[in-house]
Amino acid sequence: MKTLLRLFFVMAMIAAPQMSLAQDAGGTTSTPEEATADIPSAPLPQNTTKAPPAQAAPTQATPTPAQTQKAGEEAQPPSIENTSEAAEPLPRRDLVHWNEYHGPHFTIRVGGGFLYDFAAFAQNQVSKEQIAMLPGEKVRDSRIIMGGRFPSLKLPTTWCLGLMYDGYVGGWYVRQTGIQFGVPKILSYFFIGRQKEGFSLNKIMVGYDGWTLERFTFSDATIPLLADGFKWLGYSKRHGFLWNFGYFNDAASKGQTFSSYSSQEVGRVAWLPMHSEEKGTLLHMGFDWRYGKPLDGQLRLRSRPESAIAPYFIDTGTFAAHSSHSQGYEVYYRRRSLLLGSEYYWQNVNSPSTGNPMFHGGDFVGTYLITGETRPYNTVNGCFRDITPKRPVFDKGPGAWELVFRYSYSDLNNKGVHGGTFGRFTPMVNWYLSENVRLEAAYGYGELNRFNLKGSTQFFQTRLQLQF
Repeated sequence: MKTLLRLFFVMAMIAAPQMSLAQDAGGTTSTPEEATADIPSAPLPQNTTKAPPAQAAPTQATPTPAQTQKAGEEAQPPSIENTSEAAEPLPRRDLVHWNEYHGPHFTIRVGGGFLYDFAAFAQNQVSKEQIAMLPGEKVRDSRIIMGGRFPSLKLPTTWCLGLMYDGYVGGWYVRQTGIQFGVPKILSYFFIGRQKEGFSLNKIMVGYDGWTLERFTFSDATIPLLADGFKWLGYSKRHGFLWNFGYFNDAASKGQTFSSYSSQEVGRVAWLPMHSEEKGTLLHMGFDWRYGKPLDGQLRLRSRPESAIAPYFIDTGTFAAHSSHSQGYEVYYRRRSLLLGSEYYWQNVNSPSTGNPMFHGGDFVGTYLITGETRPYNTVNGCFRDITPKRPVFDKGPGAWELVFRYSYSDLNNKGVHGGTFGRFTPMVNWYLSENVRLEAAYGYGELNRFNLKGSTQFFQTRLQLQF
């Protein structure tokens, strides 16, 4: 906690508006007047297709890609978003209107999502000796999300409540729920409640926004999905610098499937040396740090092979551990329709009985939107958003087509712990019929080294995704 307080003070000083001038996204020097653009304003409603209140039109020399729209094309969101809300993002386009209320003191919008998975597997003989697998289908995720604002409050304040059915464990639980308020003078937002810890860009992204069916194996093995506590996050546009720091504990979440630590402290900083709305370019370079105390002095790391229908592939079993600390990098480059990225993490566990093991893993991903869209990026949360097709299928267009390739690797073998190693190649295709409907098809080839055996498995997966 002392470390976090010191970091809070240092970051507040760095983010303060009286900082020295620096270059903005276009490569020009910011003036004191332009510096006010750093200050987070009241977040826009989730549905950005609605006309905002009348404002003085800003002067622009040339239209941005988001503003350049051909006849018959869906309005594209900005490729760089600079605001944050408590609720996980909902589709920007309304299918219905009965699910929202906008009053002078309180607003609410109710949304939902549904994922249904199909999977089949082809194993060589060694893989069959390691793990038994059967084809299947299941509800991967079903969720109800509510969120809104308190417009009459002086500070920009939003709230959220989420309920989710998790196909992994077959039960409902409360997911991201809490209140977030902004403090413009220090370019910051504060979230209190149940939320993502803020470790790993891939983990921070909403599952429905991701480019693959599942997050990479090491992420699921070592980073809890949710945590209860508070988080400080912010972004300085003039310096292309973003951060989030948080403290979490299990006072309210003990017994939940995601609760494997009694407390944890998380820090993340990232620099955007390149971020141009006009050119559609972005370079994200981040560093993550995490310290946690395992629940009841016991730790278990395990993950499925990026398929919700498959059994666990890598698994350390439960072993005694006093604490763990993780660190790693995240690097992403986007140029309009092309996105390349990589994350890699190392986890050191304080476990004298097993020799204090160190585990590591990460991924490399490349995506390309052949229909010309650009995947948006949110600077405050430091993560990418979902795709809005230029010409949805339901408007007689082709929708948005995305080609994806990923390689992931995890190593849970070290010292006295033998959880196995697993690597997987995944080429896949995403078809966004609209912002509300998405179909995914993936092929995977994975190799598991465990039980003194090295087996290979082929994965054939599809998914239906619905949102409103």
